[in-house]
Amino acid sequence: MSGINTTIGLPIIRTSVDHGTAFGKAGEGRANEESMVDAIELAVTMAKHKFGL
Repeated sequence: MSGINTTIGLPIIRTSVDHGTAFGKAGEGRANEESMVDAIELAVTMAKHKFGL
């Protein structure tokens, strides 16, 4: 399951994963990069719209 946070109304584009740092999963092979990839992809999409790319 993936989740993304974004803050609207800032002068910069800000997205982040919904689950926080996930330190409890670090080094255990249980972490999933899906939320991070989704947050980056959303930031790219927002930048394309903002700058007309």
